[in-house]
Amino acid sequence: MTKARSEALARLDALNAQALAGGGQARIERQHAAGKLTARERIDLLLDPGSFTELDRFVTHRCSDFNMQDQKVLGDGVVTGHGTVDGRRVFVFAQDFTVFGGSLSAAYASKIVKVMDLAMRVGAPVVGLNDSGGARIQEGVESLAGYADIFLRNTLASGVVPQISAILGPCAGGAVYSPAITDFILMVENTSYMFITGPDVIKTVTHEEVTKEELGGARAHAQKSGVCHFTAPDDRACIAQVRELLGFLPGNNTEDPPRKRGEDPADRLVPELDEMVPVESNKPYDMKRVIRAVVDDGHLFEVHAAYARNMVCGFARVDGRPVGVVANQPAFLAGVLDIDGSVKAARFVRFCDCFNLPLVTFVDVPGFLPGVDQEHHGIITHGAKLLYAFCEATVPKVTVITRKAYGGAYDVMSSKHIRGDVNFAFPTAEIAVMGPDGAVNIVYRQEIERAADKVAAARAFADEYRAKFANPYKAAELGFVDEVIEPRELRRRLVTSLDMLKTKRADNPPKKHGNIPL
Repeated sequence: MTKARSEALARLDALNAQALAGGGQARIERQHAAGKLTARERIDLLLDPGSFTELDRFVTHRCSDFNMQDQKVLGDGVVTGHGTVDGRRVFVFAQDFTVFGGSLSAAYASKIVKVMDLAMRVGAPVVGLNDSGGARIQEGVESLAGYADIFLRNTLASGVVPQISAILGPCAGGAVYSPAITDFILMVENTSYMFITGPDVIKTVTHEEVTKEELGGARAHAQKSGVCHFTAPDDRACIAQVRELLGFLPGNNTEDPPRKRGEDPADRLVPELDEMVPVESNKPYDMKRVIRAVVDDGHLFEVHAAYARNMVCGFARVDGRPVGVVANQPAFLAGVLDIDGSVKAARFVRFCDCFNLPLVTFVDVPGFLPGVDQEHHGIITHGAKLLYAFCEATVPKVTVITRKAYGGAYDVMSSKHIRGDVNFAFPTAEIAVMGPDGAVNIVYRQEIERAADKVAAARAFADEYRAKFANPYKAAELGFVDEVIEPRELRRRLVTSLDMLKTKRADNPPKKHGNIPL
């Protein structure tokens, strides 16, 4: 080996070692002491061993003001590149809090933009591991421009490749809008937070006192705002959730989701379903038990589990095929459709439609939540979002009415009238404009008023209404329900239906885009 070649290799080794050191051992130890992993440790957990290919390892910032010229770190606070998760290509960027607090510069932004552009070209998901103090103040408007460049890529990539944001530290100010545009946000309890304005500013402006955790911690966003889709106790658990989530998703919008055949028989009967759904329409039960009884291995990967609990959304597999599950939850608010539940489900339905995930909808809905608060906060507009999402969706749609389907909520929940492909009902299902007790007070009001025993008369008319209308057979007679099935047969029917629909082709009218009621 010549001296020149030897020196060149030695220099390369030295630069690589410098880049791998990040902000130095002292800062790495502080990161660990705070309960957080480093950017490179996180990437190692996310990607298959040995699969990571790093890009732009030697990039540095271009700022010459505020003595920054003498403060350059290779990589400039973000690690970018690509690798595989379960053998499938994924692009990743991981913000390095040990370098300038992970603050974003123009060069830093250009690294993220590069991997996002590459992901779009090759059709692979993008995972952002966020841990940043925000814009690098020393670069002024250049750092703001960098954020805007990223926001644009998030928007252009939306619906083309899956985008996942793991918040593993601070994410504040304008930085929150990149994760907000992505498909899913994961947060770590007690170490990550998101907010537009922090506690200090809020105290100055509104005189409210609040901690970072109370304002924008994982629990606040998972339960109250709905910003966060998943929470985890630490970085490792969070990244494991990212890997599991990616396992349900295709690489891009032209691919089908990856099928994984397991050992759960496709023709398995589910006899426990015969008794799981109460006949009494006002008796609560856990819809998640119904879902887990019929999906592969009883596994439901729930999205937004702590938010709007009257609706259940999540991913599962049926005979190995990934599906999106949407369901009313009778165990919480009787499964009504309200503002939060409608928005939660609408966004999930649209995601599934973007990425070719069939939708399986479980219906037990008494209607929309009544009340002045709901009306004044726009239940009309927000409920219409879910209606719009189901109407717009062209993926296979299988619907099961397990018990109640009343009023306009029957229409909204993936009914045959809004292009449901296969619609089943259990024998005890009630499909009507409203429940029998409410209906008889309108339809038979005069007869009840004239009766000697008003209670007995109301009960008799309710029984008559139930026999004539509040059952699945009138809908089946009209073709609005394809088949009334025994509950134990549900898994078999789902498997058969999804297999039949695997070659479904459906299109919406040509247009630039629709105008969903936002």
